[in-house]
Amino acid sequence: MDTDSSRRHEKYQRLVQAAQELPPVATAVAHPCDRASIEGVVEAAKLRLLAPILVGPPAKIREAAKRSGAGISEFPIIEAEHSHDSAAKAVRLVREGKAEALMKGSLHTDELMGAVVAKDGGIRTARRISHCFIMDVPGHPEALVITDAAVNIAPSLEDKADIVQNAIDLVRAMRFAEPRVAILSAMETVNPKVPSTVEAAALCKMADRGQITGGLLDGPLALDNAISAEAATIKQIASPVAGRANILVVPDLEAGNMLAKSLSFLAGADAAGIVLGAKVPIILTSRADSVITRLASCAVAVLVAEARRGNATAAIR
Repeated sequence: MDTDSSRRHEKYQRLVQAAQELPPVATAVAHPCDRASIEGVVEAAKLRLLAPILVGPPAKIREAAKRSGAGISEFPIIEAEHSHDSAAKAVRLVREGKAEALMKGSLHTDELMGAVVAKDGGIRTARRISHCFIMDVPGHPEALVITDAAVNIAPSLEDKADIVQNAIDLVRAMRFAEPRVAILSAMETVNPKVPSTVEAAALCKMADRGQITGGLLDGPLALDNAISAEAATIKQIASPVAGRANILVVPDLEAGNMLAKSLSFLAGADAAGIVLGAKVPIILTSRADSVITRLASCAVAVLVAEARRGNATAAIR
């Protein structure tokens, strides 16, 4: 990798290096039947991030590996008939304790998540399941976590409490010194006519009462005064979060999706992704993801899995 590219992805490189200090995580890969998913799995295994268990139609998996020139002979293959069957059997591996992470292959996200949340045979916990983007934004000093921009469409206040807690636990697993959570809205004052500002204030009070733990919360905050110290100073907002947030909690999926894609397409950011709140971390990657973005998603899953074992600074419950 050239020097400029290494500098651009230095945040992701640090995550990968931290994960490489840990044992590879046994990972059930659901339906890796195209070139992109096979290549991502093989690269993560080469770096000793994952110990993959491939789940899907063996002939399709081997054909995808042949087309990509990837060697998969060392990986176990669990036979499945089709994508829905692949998702169900990958989830079963988790339930049986044979896998500590789940990874999406070439099937629709809805198919995989349907198996995850199934009443019979799923791997839900008491927590609300939520998605986090770990954004590597060029020029920004540290990675930004954006949640939830992919799973919860219009989360309730109760849902948001879990979304915030999932993100805090993620950032602690990633070994950040301090999770600083900005609850975003269009303004930094509470306005009864803007429900997201009222919910932001409620979430902050929940943290004060110990209902959300492990991080610093502030909100409502507009995006500028959440990530820009200058903007926070101009607005005379004094808090340990304003201008320094590393977790951005959006009002709903639409706002989060627009924010993440704006950073990707206008600021050249990369977006690694992970789903939390299930019994194991779930690695969600896109065909358009770069190699380093895929590896960053895998590295984050390794760190979360380690935290779940109780060996990191905070366990993901």
